[in-house]
Amino acid sequence: MSSIAAALDTPARAVAFQPSLRAVLYGAMALCLLPLLLQLPRSLGLGIGAAAVVVAIGSWRRPLPGLWRIGLALALIGLVLASARGFGRDSACALLAAMLAIKPAETVSLRDARSLLGFALYAVFATFLLDQGPLSLLLGLFAAAAVMVVLQRLADVESGLPDTSSLAARAVSVGRLLALGLPLALAGFWLFPRLGAPLWGVPERAMARPGLSDSMSPGEWIDLMNDDTPAARVRFFGPAPATSQMYWRGPVLWTFDGRTWRQPQWLRGIPPAPVRAASAGWDYELEIEPTDLRQLVALDLLTAAPDGSQLSLDHGLYVRRPLASLSRWRMRSAPAAQYEPELRRTLRQWALQLPEGFNPRTRALAARWRAEAGDTADADSRIVRRAMDWVRRDFAYTLETPLLGRHTVDEFLFDQQAGFCEHFSGSFVFLMRAAGIPARVVTGYAGGYRNPFGDYWLVRRSDAHAWAEVWLPQRGWTRVDPTAAVAPERIYDTLADRAPGAGGLFGGLTPMWNAGDWLRRGWNDFVLGFDATRQQRMLRPLGLDGLDPGRLFLLFAGIAAATLGGIVWWLARGEALADPLLRAWHRLGQRYARLGLARAAHETAGDWAARVGSARPAADLTALAARFAQARYAGAAAEGSWRQLIRDLQRHRPSADTAPSGVRR
Repeated sequence: MSSIAAALDTPARAVAFQPSLRAVLYGAMALCLLPLLLQLPRSLGLGIGAAAVVVAIGSWRRPLPGLWRIGLALALIGLVLASARGFGRDSACALLAAMLAIKPAETVSLRDARSLLGFALYAVFATFLLDQGPLSLLLGLFAAAAVMVVLQRLADVESGLPDTSSLAARAVSVGRLLALGLPLALAGFWLFPRLGAPLWGVPERAMARPGLSDSMSPGEWIDLMNDDTPAARVRFFGPAPATSQMYWRGPVLWTFDGRTWRQPQWLRGIPPAPVRAASAGWDYELEIEPTDLRQLVALDLLTAAPDGSQLSLDHGLYVRRPLASLSRWRMRSAPAAQYEPELRRTLRQWALQLPEGFNPRTRALAARWRAEAGDTADADSRIVRRAMDWVRRDFAYTLETPLLGRHTVDEFLFDQQAGFCEHFSGSFVFLMRAAGIPARVVTGYAGGYRNPFGDYWLVRRSDAHAWAEVWLPQRGWTRVDPTAAVAPERIYDTLADRAPGAGGLFGGLTPMWNAGDWLRRGWNDFVLGFDATRQQRMLRPLGLDGLDPGRLFLLFAGIAAATLGGIVWWLARGEALADPLLRAWHRLGQRYARLGLARAAHETAGDWAARVGSARPAADLTALAARFAQARYAGAAAEGSWRQLIRDLQRHRPSADTAPSGVRR
């Protein structure tokens, strides 16, 4: 019995596959794993990717022993849990990636291979729980197409069909299938009723995503300030403020325990303090990237909270739901001429609170300055100016700072005298409080980069900043930024300084960065920002304005039914046949059908050939029909003769005198 016939008689679980097939199988799995790994923390993604490579190499010829598989699984689970702060959406996705990475260790048969590919598709789906960007979509589509190509080949191997199609031909076949489903996918996206909330709750992310938090400790922001990924994009309606006024206000920190500044939660429920604006301000739209937090940022100071958010006493902006996806907010802000000119006693106490037993040298310096300033009306202002003069004269800006000990403020002000915004703002506020001046730390972002392609401003996570606010009589809360006094280029920088990739080896890539972010913004606008309002606006030119969800669903169902009907019609014509031999046979039948000699549904190949031969002996289909039946149903054709049979079927044409009488030639 030939090898093909033997394969047909072998159960799917026992059919092994050749190294060439294993290579494309592992390649398809890698393509599915890649987009998910890109969404995980870098160290975790590299660890899981390295494990996948090791397992693929180690299990190439034979499956890994059971103890090895158990050890690898436990090691990867430990790596995932060590990178997470609990169990959530991204830790579950990381566990899925880890288990997929070691799945090849037990893949020995065709059934195992199909199981591996089905499992791999879950990695593609899980990617969209973490990111819905264009790169994730492109990689996901490419991975899904690769899986379909390999599944086609597995089906041929299991049924005993030789590999007569090239990889490019299989890719074209899969492309046709994907094109068939494209109208249905587009109908689902554009017409399916948009929901205000998901159908089920998705757990919050358990792995830290770079962003602002409600606490700040020395050295804690190093990773954030080295991250150039976008935090927000801003489009101004009218003139934009000067870069020196672009302070994007986030969490305000009041309490200090000797090392960490924190935001008191109870302030969120108190209405915002009164503000008198110094000018008309700026009107803008803020597009903020997901953070899974409830904290928004806004240009200092926001005049009113946008719909779906609320302002706290200290003008922190909060939303009701975690920012788990891209969101847009229309805002108006204005600089303050007076900000809470009357400070309540309780708030004054909070703004002067200091922990006992910390930073004695700073306390002593503040007491001396207070005594020298006296009780004049401008004493507080003179102490602030004195502190700023000291900072400008003796301090330097750097990200390379040693770990501070118990007395963090003393060590920074008197010994180190070099650091970044965390050190400057926290130490300055401590010094002001020790001198009897109410003060607090404000965190957020500073500055921004104007993208010339789309005329919008890009605020990156590396723009994270912390500054101080001191309370002065008649003026109220006043911004003081000691970091800007030391390193003004860090805040008031030029366009060239802020350009992504500016300077160094990749200085010439700035236009590419600009174009790439502009395209991402367009994707956010036209795809991720497509909501119920945009859906109704799209249908308005068609005279379908104001459709309720029920009618919208009926419209979607009608288009979906028409699309599915077209797919069924196309499949019924036999155009989608994956078997090249059967496809060639059907096309041969179509050529004879045009001459009135179509094969009836009940006719076997031999009966049809005999009928055609009796009508017109010149047709000579008997030999071709016998070879087709033998190859198709008896499996008695070697791979070379199989290909030759397909070529003969494709070349055969009815002769000039083949048509029966009464049929026009």
